[in-house]
Amino acid sequence: MGSFEVLGGKKLSGTITPQGAKNEALQIISAVLLTAEPVTVTNIPDIIDVNLLIELLHEMNVKTDRVSADTCVFQANAVDVEYLNSDAYHKKSGKLRGAVMLAGPLLARFKKAYIPKPGGDKIGRRRLDTHIIGFEKLGAKFTYHDDGYFYLSADHLTGTIMQLDEPSLTGTANILMAAVLARGNTTIYNAACEPYIQQLCKMLNRMGARITGIGSNMLMIEGVPALGGTTHSMLPDMIEVGSFIGLAAMTQSDITIKNAGIEHLGIIPAKFQQLGIQLEFQGDDIHIPSQEIYEIQQYMDGGVLTIYDHPWPGFTPDLLSIVLVTAIQAKGSVLIHQKMFESRLFFVDKLIDMGAKIILCDPHRAVVIGLEREQQLRGIVMSSPDIRAGVALLIAALSAQGKSVIQNIEQIDRGYQHIDTRLKQLGADITRIA
Repeated sequence: MGSFEVLGGKKLSGTITPQGAKNEALQIISAVLLTAEPVTVTNIPDIIDVNLLIELLHEMNVKTDRVSADTCVFQANAVDVEYLNSDAYHKKSGKLRGAVMLAGPLLARFKKAYIPKPGGDKIGRRRLDTHIIGFEKLGAKFTYHDDGYFYLSADHLTGTIMQLDEPSLTGTANILMAAVLARGNTTIYNAACEPYIQQLCKMLNRMGARITGIGSNMLMIEGVPALGGTTHSMLPDMIEVGSFIGLAAMTQSDITIKNAGIEHLGIIPAKFQQLGIQLEFQGDDIHIPSQEIYEIQQYMDGGVLTIYDHPWPGFTPDLLSIVLVTAIQAKGSVLIHQKMFESRLFFVDKLIDMGAKIILCDPHRAVVIGLEREQQLRGIVMSSPDIRAGVALLIAALSAQGKSVIQNIEQIDRGYQHIDTRLKQLGADITRIA
């Protein structure tokens, strides 16, 4: 199990470019199963979760031609569907929550699919009900196997009207990919509408699908008999953009984020500005100047600011860990309310050990009382519990006095591409220990 050794307290400077979006990549790469024709995908992030999904496709006999570091040509014209029932598939797919995204395309095109017990982050219960109920409404049948797998089958899928119980990003994508090849029309109410879903819809339409309502909470799909090939480029990863903003503020650094995809960031910049962080927009770049003090805004009646997660166009839960750690050195206080996952705040004890003033109210809420730079955090030994908390701890370590050791960095590598190498280019003192 690898670790990072970090010598903190250094101001960083320079430019950094966000990787392709992880959450988009898992959907887009799964969608290549919907056609026998070649699909070229560019701006693919070189991270564990995405590489593992590509490995799964390769082992299913999907041609995966890596023409460059961030570009791959996929062709699913000879898929070994029986591989889905092998021990090798069960073992590997169970390591990756993104493997659930294969179910919709497989069910639509090959009439059967397996959904493994979710892998990935240990951030609380992450149910699959939305996916399975949606497939059932399209006409699929499922059985639960004792080995922890849902087996889905359908002679054919039939379009219908459905309302999702929650606007699940992965649930919407999975049901959408199944519906594009269903017979008749499908309407999905309470659908997720994140930029990543919009990207998936646009890609599928280029392949010959007929999807309208893109960008709204109601998607309408007219089923087609087959899809063709296309070329698709991933958006910049908005979670990396937010992480780099938080990093710059905490370390008093002067950083420019190149090609940030500003038009797709929604309210992310505004939330960091509520913490008092200065952002300068230069074309599609974001410049964060060095700040000694940044002051958290209050509500107009003088109340303490609350930042909480909410489905798009609300604030993404993936950045609450970053906002929390960034607030540690601010002036003022903020309540962080994590509504969607019950275990995602269980890393704050490590920040408290480093000297942060944080009150963990319950599994969902934490109050951060800013230190105003009156004292630095101190380096400690800690372990990364999930992707986003891991990077939050890394940001804390880079701002802290002395040496920190972050263990279990495989969690960070699952979502952030060569993060140590890229931060070194900004002047960070970080060493990867195998």
